[in-house]
Amino acid sequence: MSRMNSRKGFLAAAAAAALPFLINAPSAAFSLWGAAKPLPAYSLSIQGRRFVPAALSLPAGVKIKLVVSNKNAAPSEFESFSLHREQVVSPGSETTVFLGPLSAGRYDFFDDFQKGVSGTIQVVAESGRKP
Repeated sequence: MSRMNSRKGFLAAAAAAALPFLINAPSAAFSLWGAAKPLPAYSLSIQGRRFVPAALSLPAGVKIKLVVSNKNAAPSEFESFSLHREQVVSPGSETTVFLGPLSAGRYDFFDDFQKGVSGTIQVVAESGRKP
């Protein structure tokens, strides 16, 4: 076998061995170093002309999963300039918004489709821990 064919064979074998890792990169990477820690999840719903709850308290320095559900018969929106997020939520459905890690402080959000419908997220640092 020529040197060129040997090199091609090696590259083909290496690519075939790497293919499962490339296809399932997120799950494969986590399985190599242990299971991924699930993100803390919080829920927020849009009902009538308000967010429920209207105020959320979240930990600083932690990435979180916010599940926003729309209980209305019309589309609604979770929008926040300070969080740099804008997500339309279809009637009767939910969407997931990933946030953080956030610094301690107050973050406002609103429904751009319904004027006056708003809420706040208060991000607080855990005592003894810097965000």
